Amino acid sequence: MTTPAIQPDHERRAELLHALGLTAPDPKLDEFAVRLSLAAAVPYAMVNIFGTHQQFFGLATPRGGELPTVGRSMPLDHGYCPEVARRRSALVLPSVYVAPRFASNPVADQIGIRSYAGAPLIHEDIVLGTVCFVGRESRPRSEGRAMLALIKSHRNRVLDFIHRRAGYLPR
Repeated sequence: MTTPAIQPDHERRAELLHALGLTAPDPKLDEFAVRLSLAAAVPYAMVNIFGTHQQFFGLATPRGGELPTVGRSMPLDHGYCPEVARRRSALVLPSVYVAPRFASNPVADQIGIRSYAGAPLIHEDIVLGTVCFVGRESRPRSEGRAMLALIKSHRNRVLDFIHRRAGYLPR
């Protein structure tokens, strides 16, 4: 699966990222990712910000184990998060192989992704990035609603944190 790169609103997105203080990886966002990883019982979770490429400003990845490590960036057309941005809504895949459209993905193959949940970070109608988690085991379809509720609640917590830190009061 290849998703078109996220280019619309690039300049406005860059302005908002700067205004919201989202210009570099952040230990506080790492903490959000770790909490999400633990809540989802998966090895990987991210707070993904879209610039000229995907950047993980919050990252939970296994350390010192036998699982592959994940860097803090990847191309805009890799993974499932660009699809979440395009859709502007959450995407839950208890098993990435059930839907042929999502089965073929360089990132899935690289680190062995079998399940995914992601939700967009939207501010002033611009998709800034996503919050997501990935697992190395498929989950039963019956877990889809719980995965959706979990990813949305963590997305809301991340947005609240970003807004509070920037002194932003929603209109």
